Amino acid sequence: MKIAYLDCFSGISGDMFLAALADAGLPVATLEAELGKLNLPEWRVSTERVRRGELHAMKLTFETSGRQPHRRWAEIQNLIRASGLSPGVRERAEEIFGRLAEVEATIHQVPRDAVHFHELGATDTILDIVGASIAVEAMGIEGLVCSALNLGSGTVQTAHGVLPVPAPATAALLRGAPVYSSPVQAELVTPTGAAIVASLAVEFGPMPPMKLEAVGYGAGSQVLSEHANLLRVFIGERAERGVAARADTVAVLEANLDDMSPLLGGYFAEKALEAGALDVYFTPVQMKKNRPGLLLSVLCPPERVEALAELVFQQTTTIGLRILEARRRTLERETVRVETPLGSVRMKLARLDGRVLNAAPEYEDCQRIARERNLPLKEVLAEAHYYFRKSQGEQS
Repeated sequence: MKIAYLDCFSGISGDMFLAALADAGLPVATLEAELGKLNLPEWRVSTERVRRGELHAMKLTFETSGRQPHRRWAEIQNLIRASGLSPGVRERAEEIFGRLAEVEATIHQVPRDAVHFHELGATDTILDIVGASIAVEAMGIEGLVCSALNLGSGTVQTAHGVLPVPAPATAALLRGAPVYSSPVQAELVTPTGAAIVASLAVEFGPMPPMKLEAVGYGAGSQVLSEHANLLRVFIGERAERGVAARADTVAVLEANLDDMSPLLGGYFAEKALEAGALDVYFTPVQMKKNRPGLLLSVLCPPERVEALAELVFQQTTTIGLRILEARRRTLERETVRVETPLGSVRMKLARLDGRVLNAAPEYEDCQRIARERNLPLKEVLAEAHYYFRKSQGEQS
């Protein structure tokens, strides 16, 4: 499986993504020819080699003429569907813009079809997003894996006025993704970059084992004094992981609670997962003085014990905590995309000795499709399972 790993130490934008892939081998002439299938006003693409700090990188720019219109989501959707682009490119581009439309509709409290894109409806943004879809297909990339994203800090000037970094659309798009904020006073992750990652990344985390084929550096338009403003991409074949169940050691934090409001439990669980917990759960127990209570259990990597212990004392009513070590075995995990008539769905696979023992559709993908198509969620889940099994049968 050919993958691209995005190292977002300085965030990501649409032009940085394309520039990094161009530096890694994407023919710019191919990108330009495919984008020419869109019915867009005059534009041209240019590239140049630039230096950012001690590193050299590719910078890619879309130059447009005239005042850029504010396009509605339906206009952009029709533009993509009327193009001569391949079905896969059209579907990916629609998915990316669809996510943007959904978060903009939520933020501005309007129906999705009534969303007006301002900067996001400009010609260069359309070229960035459709170009990302073209690039992934042209390079044969079957999955994107993304690091934690550096958001930057401060404020950014937009058509809606001065907004905090990350902008509301960026924050909404990256819900569930690992992010952090550096002292750099700049917007490092743009809404376009966030939409590309949210739509195309199959997983987040450290670089997976891979047979490296190419490395590319894409330069951002800002020149920062703190670090090189670059997106780095690694491209290669994903290496086969160990086939047997993996053994490792985890820490277990436990506390008995008999005086804590249930309202605090859900909030604590969210904070603990954000702080690096692997799992958080509550078990009903009968405590001394014949009082019902809860046993709080937090599983985490050993290196996160101190931070999570502090969080338990801050966020719950316990005055004592037990810390244990436990050995565990876990199945190898993988995320793949399955194409269904309803849309693309990520499937989470668990393997033992190379055999798929469990396959579960990504809930958020199915929920999004169910809402967009006004279908029962159970039908979308069943459809994803069916087409996954069908794809497995075709491959065997």
